Amino acid sequence: MYHLSEVLFFPPVSEANYDGILAIGGDLSPERLQLAYRSGIFPWFNEGEPILWWSPNPRMVLFLDELIVTKSMRNILNRNIFKVTFNQNFRDVISNCQKIKRDGQNGTWISNNMIESYCKLHEMGFAKSVEVWENDVLVGGLYGVDLGHVFCGESMFSKVSNASKVAFIALVNKLKNENYKLLDCQVYNPHLESLGCREIERDVFMQILNNDEY
Repeated sequence: MYHLSEVLFFPPVSEANYDGILAIGGDLSPERLQLAYRSGIFPWFNEGEPILWWSPNPRMVLFLDELIVTKSMRNILNRNIFKVTFNQNFRDVISNCQKIKRDGQNGTWISNNMIESYCKLHEMGFAKSVEVWENDVLVGGLYGVDLGHVFCGESMFSKVSNASKVAFIALVNKLKNENYKLLDCQVYNPHLESLGCREIERDVFMQILNNDEY
């Protein structure tokens, strides 16, 4: 495992260990975060612990044409219960992702320091959010890092049933219309799989990320 210094550098993702951990240390500066995502790497660690940088193999992704929208979900979308906006309230979205309780998790990896770092990325135009509203109340959303052809999803939240799914579907439709290649979802979970996400080899992910043919 590589120990990072103040120098903006990441080793090749092929150096990651079996669990996908590539490096430790460094900081969450906007410059380092941009380099990380462009290199197929993301931070994931618990508050109070050293920063861990990951590049898992396999990688969970969504090919945009493979999105699964169930009949019941289509009915919800057609009823226009929710309003969806983009980049209107980034800080509230990431703050809700930090606070929301998740099954099987005692806490969150989204520290206050991470919130400030990603808010800076948002101000620079690299981090984006999707907001879902019900009766003018923020009830769901997601955020991630936008690389122009790949969107790297980070976290989502839902205060009412299906709100995070609405955010996810709205994002995918937007990415399709703008000719993005992929939505990066990082690591496997069954909820993402139910939406059409699947695991691919890291080498394939890196080819797409680097705009190479695959």
